[in-house]
Amino acid sequence: MTTNGGPFGPFSPTGDPEVDEVLKTLNAQSADFEEAGRLLSETVGRGEAEEGRVVVEVRPNGSLTALRIDPRAMRLGSEALAEAILRAAGAAEADAAERAESLMLPLFGEPGTPGPGLYVPPPGTGDPDDSGRRGPGR
Repeated sequence: MTTNGGPFGPFSPTGDPEVDEVLKTLNAQSADFEEAGRLLSETVGRGEAEEGRVVVEVRPNGSLTALRIDPRAMRLGSEALAEAILRAAGAAEADAAERAESLMLPLFGEPGTPGPGLYVPPPGTGDPDDSGRRGPGR
């Protein structure tokens, strides 16, 4: 979803200050999530093994984007080379996950805590159990 440039995004002002504030907040959150999604789609994790002779790059979803094997790594033998590739891939996956988490952390906050970027309706105004908890799965 691409938001327009106005403070209400695709929504029109309602005239109710509280509803209008919620609409502005939702529009800002939508823009933040859109930007995070764009950055996440460009994120690549990198891992190395055998002193940089084997390099693997992956996206946060685990898809391989690059594999570089220095000719000197070919001397390792097939089993050792396969193990080096797997070690580098594991390191790349961990790096990609760390990078993805750093992109999403500002939106969701630390695990177990409410994220600063998420709208929480005040108690009694939309949260079915009035707990005021935030985030997916509330």
